[in-house]
Order: sequence, then C-alpha cells, then structure tokens
Amino acid sequence: MATRRTLQRTTSCSKVEHLVRGERQARQWMPDKPIHRNTDSLLSTASNFTNYRGLLNLCLLLLVLANARLCMENLIKYGVLINPVYIVQNCFGNLNNWPNAKILLYQGVHPLVAFVLQHLLSKGRVPEWLGVAVTFVNGTVQLVYPAWVVLYEHPNPVFSSFTLALVTVLFLKLISYTHVNYWCRISKVQTRLRRRQSSQSAGEQNGELFGQSSDPIAPPVTPIVRYPDNLTLKDLSYFVLAPTLCYELNFPRSARIRKRFFLKRLVEMIFLIMVIIGLVQQWIVPTIRNSLKPLSDMDVFKCCERLLKLAIPNHFIWLLFFYAFFHSMLNVMAELLKFGDRDFYQDWWNSDSISDFWKSWNIPVHRWATRHIYKPLRKRGYSPMLGSVIVFIVSAFFHEYLVSIPLCMFKYWAFMGMLAQVPLAYMTGQFFKGTAGNVVMWVSLIVGQPVAILAYVHDYYLTTVGLTGSVANHTVPSMPSAMHTEL
Repeated sequence: MATRRTLQRTTSCSKVEHLVRGERQARQWMPDKPIHRNTDSLLSTASNFTNYRGLLNLCLLLLVLANARLCMENLIKYGVLINPVYIVQNCFGNLNNWPNAKILLYQGVHPLVAFVLQHLLSKGRVPEWLGVAVTFVNGTVQLVYPAWVVLYEHPNPVFSSFTLALVTVLFLKLISYTHVNYWCRISKVQTRLRRRQSSQSAGEQNGELFGQSSDPIAPPVTPIVRYPDNLTLKDLSYFVLAPTLCYELNFPRSARIRKRFFLKRLVEMIFLIMVIIGLVQQWIVPTIRNSLKPLSDMDVFKCCERLLKLAIPNHFIWLLFFYAFFHSMLNVMAELLKFGDRDFYQDWWNSDSISDFWKSWNIPVHRWATRHIYKPLRKRGYSPMLGSVIVFIVSAFFHEYLVSIPLCMFKYWAFMGMLAQVPLAYMTGQFFKGTAGNVVMWVSLIVGQPVAILAYVHDYYLTTVGLTGSVANHTVPSMPSAMHTEL
C-alpha cells in the first residue's frame, strides 16, 4: 500500500503544470468571468522582474533632498566659507610653497640620468650591474630628496602632497622605462645568439610593412619603432607627459585632436576642481573643526557621530575627484598628446569584491603593478597570494609617503589601511560574493576614508597644536583638511 501511494503521488506531481493549464482553460468559459491566475508577487525573485528604474529615481531624489537639507543647514550655521582668493594666495603668494616648486624643477634631472644610462647600456659601454646600481641610486634620490625638503622646510601639507604625488608618478614611469628597455636589450642579445633563419627574415619584412596602409584613402600610419631607435629625448618626453605609467616603444595614437571633446573635458575638469575646493572649504573644514573636541576627549559616541557626518561629504567629493581626474583630466592630456588608449578606469562600481575594485578603479596603476611587480614575481616562482601581498605592500608604502611626509609625522594609518585590504579582499572573495561583496566594497569606501581622515587630523593637531580642553576654539586652516582627496 505504501508503494502504491508513493507512485500515485509521484504521478500527480509530474502533471502539475498540465493540470494547471487545463484548469485555466476550463475556467475561461465559466460565467463568473475569472480574473485570477497563478502568479508570483512582482518583488519576488521568482517573478524575474528587473526594471527598478522608478525606485532608482526615487533614491536619487531622496539623496538630493537629504543633501540639499544638509547644505542649507551648513549655510545657515556657518554662512558662506568659500574663499577663492585664499586658494590663489596660498598657491602663488605664499613663500612657504616655493620648496615644492624647487622639488618639481629638480625632478627634471632624473629622466635625463635614466636616458643617458639607457643610451650607454644600449651601446654596451656600461655593464649591466653598474646600470642596476645607478638606477637604484637615481630612484632612491628621486624619492628621498623631496621628502627631506618637505620635512626640513615644512611647506603647506596639501601642496606638498600634490608635489610628492607628481614625484611618485615620475618615479613609477622611470621604473617602467628602465624595465622595458632592459627587456628589449635582453631580446636583442638573444636574437643575435640565434642563427638567422628564413622565417626571421620574413618576419622582418612583415614588420617593415606594418607602417604602410593598403588603403590609399586612409591616413598614413606611423612606422613602428624598434630598439634602440626609441632612445631619444622626444620619445622620453612624450612618455613622461602621457597619461600612463607603463612604457612602450609604440603607443597607440589617435588620428587627430577632437577639439569639441577636448573643450568639454577641459571645462569639466576646471569646474569640478572649483566645486571640490568649495565643498572642502564649506563642508569638510567645519566638520573637522567640530571633531577636534570629541577627538581630544576620546568621546566614542560623538566621534562616531562626527565620522558619519563626515562620511557623506567626503565620499561625494571623492566621487567628484574620481570623475575630474580619471575621466576629465586624463582625457585632456590624452587628447592633446593623441594618446589612443583611454582605458583609465572600468566599472568599479559593480565590483563584487575588494580585489575587483582595486583592479578596475585605477587602471594605470593596476597595469603598472601587474606588469612590473606581480608578473615578474610569478615568473620567479612566487605564489599568486604572495605576489598580491607584495603589490599591496608597495602601494601601502606610497600611500604613506603621500600623507605622512607632508604632515611631518609617521603614524602608519594609511600603510595599515592598505595592508588591511589584503584580508578584506580575501574575505569578500571567499564569503561575500555578488550583491553582498558589492555592499562590502561600498561600505569600506564610505566609512574607511573618514576614519583615516579623523585619525590623521587627531594626530596632526595633537603634535602641532596640542589638543587641550580649549581645542574647539582653535581655527583649523582650510587647505590642510583637503588632504582627504589624496586618501
């Protein structure tokens, strides 16, 4: 009997869809005019409904209204604090900033040293070991001398941070320049050791025809450059100005400068920079000023309230900074130089993990780290995990270099914050995937940066001012607090 019941139940379950279809067809002819049918609620996952455009518009409107209220509250409480004259005076009228100009002028020496060294190495006049030693000394001096000037002369922290950022970019470019020329030198030596074959001569002929076009209407293509013909000052100057950190002998080039596109990006860049400076003066500075007293008293609840109040404007300014730099500024530089590769960022906002975010939000740095650190380590037999950890250690060093040196203090908050990305990336990759991983990514961005800002503000004013009971009356300079754009 038990077997018979099981068979009957199995048979009935297999015919559910057929019975539902038959019942629906029979009900259509009933005199009660039925309108109900088997269906899922629209917000259920089984309904396969994906069009939430109206809810997205609602969220955007609520976000605009909430921030509009905060802006009105800020204006009522503090008045208009935006002062463009103060920015201009601090940029050009303050003699305390001239050490930064001295640093930037001095940076022109290091590319010349790298160029002369590579030229001598290509001619075989300098041994490889000596080239490695000179490159090491050149890079070390390039990073140490600006740090020494900043620590000794104490220029404005914000402008010092931007100066050191330019120094770091040039340092990474010269590392790539040296590394790529070394690869070309090794390849040339290996080619000489091989016996010339017919396929090699055919390859050379094909390479010579690479710069020619079969279409007479198409614009002429620049012939490819081979090593050591790339060792010219013009080539190095182009690479130093190009919006990339990875050197190549033949960069992709665009056919012309699109004037309308260039003007749009230029206007965006100037406008957004002005908006960012205004928001820093109007929104960030008062919030940080009001955070000094809770930080000095170590009032946990008030510190958390200040943290949450700082999170929204900080993240809003960070998003503006991302668009102004990675889309507007880098496209302006690329358009002027006819640089063809405009892949400066990818859809990092859809990242399902922390590691995906770091791979997609800053493509020039990611490419440099992958090309010159991660892949060489993997070829030497290091594990992927160790290679990733070393990449984050190098990134953590430069983050701390851009923050601690201008502030003339070493608290390692930026360094530890970057190292914390390693376990966080592992956790999101293993346990938080999909939507959960994306939420963790956004939370780390929104909350992590204000934590670092308040930590450095606390330590900065503790060392320079001395946080006491009357610290709330201390006037916070507007520009140093703009350091959050670098964090």
